[in-house]
Amino acid sequence: MELIPVNGLRSSRSFYASCLKNVLDFNFALLILLLLLPLLLLVAIAIWFDSSGPVLFRQKRVGKYGKEFTIYKFRTMYVDSPQEGVSPSTATDPRITRFGRILRKTSMDELPQLINILRGEMSFVGPRPEQKMIVEKVYSYYEKQRWLVKPGITGLWQISPDRNKPIHENLHHDFSYIQNLTFALDVKIVYKTIRVIVRSNTC
Repeated sequence: MELIPVNGLRSSRSFYASCLKNVLDFNFALLILLLLLPLLLLVAIAIWFDSSGPVLFRQKRVGKYGKEFTIYKFRTMYVDSPQEGVSPSTATDPRITRFGRILRKTSMDELPQLINILRGEMSFVGPRPEQKMIVEKVYSYYEKQRWLVKPGITGLWQISPDRNKPIHENLHHDFSYIQNLTFALDVKIVYKTIRVIVRSNTC
């Protein structure tokens, strides 16, 4: 799908944005997966014992240039919960399993998305990939400008106070990232993401 930019939005065409970012994403994702393999296996076993159902949660998301892909996460909800729609916003949501609360609080449920990075579908940093259902329901050409870059595990929206609000209602974070994409900005976002995770688990 060809994306038609609206309101003059353009993504960075620097060497980092067009080439180096992909190389770093792949190599770091592979390294982290290898280092965390024992932990990932333990998490998978814990999910299997905690509740019935598959270890991984799979869902159709929309990525760069509107291309659909399957996102992977550790399953944190009961299998009879709706698979699409509004995600849980509190730890007390009855759809979340006991172990799922731990995974969400520590953000460990996001780790399988390293597979999406290795497949070239996602990046460590970028706009959050939207659900296909929401794209079909509310996205116009204006919202589709988010697709100028690969979606990310974390990003400006994810570390902002707006992270508990719908993505499509807070597009200024993604648009700012797309226009100012640099290695320094990515490092800053990753650093702030780690701080947010640490604070949420120590407060």
